[in-house]
Amino acid sequence: MEFTAQVIAGFLKGEIEGNPDVKVNTIAKIEEGHPGALSFLANPKYEHYIYTTESSIVLVNKTFVPASSVKATLIRVDNAYESFASLLRLVDQSRPRKKGIHPTAVIEPTAKVGNEVYIGPYTYIGDNCTVGDGCSLYPNVYIGDNTKLGEGCTLYPGVKVYHECVIGNNCIIHAGSVIGSDGFGFAPQSENEYMKIPQLGNVILEDQVEIGANVTIDRATMGSTIIRKGVKLDNLIQIGHNVEIGENTVMAAQTGIAGSTKIGRNCMFGGQVGISGHLKIASGTKIGAQAGLLGDIKEENTAVIGSPAFDFRQFMKSYVIVRKLPEFKTKLDKVEKDVEALKKK
Repeated sequence: MEFTAQVIAGFLKGEIEGNPDVKVNTIAKIEEGHPGALSFLANPKYEHYIYTTESSIVLVNKTFVPASSVKATLIRVDNAYESFASLLRLVDQSRPRKKGIHPTAVIEPTAKVGNEVYIGPYTYIGDNCTVGDGCSLYPNVYIGDNTKLGEGCTLYPGVKVYHECVIGNNCIIHAGSVIGSDGFGFAPQSENEYMKIPQLGNVILEDQVEIGANVTIDRATMGSTIIRKGVKLDNLIQIGHNVEIGENTVMAAQTGIAGSTKIGRNCMFGGQVGISGHLKIASGTKIGAQAGLLGDIKEENTAVIGSPAFDFRQFMKSYVIVRKLPEFKTKLDKVEKDVEALKKK
């Protein structure tokens, strides 16, 4: 598809600076720009590229003041990054969607499948399942008995949703993820043996949840593991049984949440964060990468880092001291030698 600067500016409610009739048919990073491409500049660290980029159109913030001439046509918007994301969504939505049910798909007679769906090769939909209108289930998806999918969901190849789980509207689950596998529940027995505790609950994903690739979300022992509306989980994340994650919380890759932890709204977790079980984490909490949390966070909008995690500002002060430890050690050794010399005198 091809768009002029005039059309793009109209869609974004932006201001054109340059040729309103210049056309683009693709997107590119500003440092890799070429004629016919649209780029954006949001991070000041990349400003030097705008003076050399070959992109035909560049989105910039209205506050941007160029230090020298710019060859590309500029479209000034309130927020270049958000505007670029809006354009990406527009392009994505304009792509043709697959529709229809492949002959190798297996749909049990008691299942209900909505309109305008795509069900790919070798997909299985179990007894008493409901698949809402406009859903796309790519090849080798498994939907267990009594599971409900809302409207407009996309499940990419190899997704497995175990029995009796509930998925809301407009959810996206990427390839290889498993929703509703058993929680890690075992009771110690004599002679170092463990008895499996049946996991009788389910998993609930509310509306507009996006799950990355190869994520596992365990079903509850009793009740539900709940992922609230708008939550975004990166790849390779483990969510334990009976966990609850509040609305619009985001987690980066390789995070692990142990069972029965309750996480508030609008939290942000960096990569490889580890959370112990049965904790309560207040809304708005920010946890830095590789942090390990062992206790509750009761105050909203707290920022922590480290393992065990503690206040971010205190961590940074401590880190400055840690970096100077070799210098302190050298000084301490000298003081000890001086003291020994004084003792001998």
